[in-house]
Amino acid sequence: MDPFKLQEMLGQAKQMQEQMQQKLSQSVVEASSGGGAVTVKMNGKKEILKITIDPSAVASLSGSTADVEMLEDLIAAAFNEAGRRAEELLKSSMQGMLGGLNLPPGLF
Repeated sequence: MDPFKLQEMLGQAKQMQEQMQQKLSQSVVEASSGGGAVTVKMNGKKEILKITIDPSAVASLSGSTADVEMLEDLIAAAFNEAGRRAEELLKSSMQGMLGGLNLPPGLF
């Protein structure tokens, strides 16, 4: 392969990566659990932007360990679902950018 062509391809790949990183940092996914008691907003880079806890969920806490554990579970569930959605966003962005390259299945 022509070294100039390879250099050009590497430059294009770097530019595509930078564009994708910017797109992911600007994209937002949201997930909730407990019927909306806990909501997590996360960007496509899996950085948490905001966690919202419905005041009624906190007000219902009687101070028992079981109540606190339930709230912790709701937070974890919302966070994990937002992470799955961010991962799906990443995969669809990668497929969109690399779709025309005809790469082997499972590579991305």
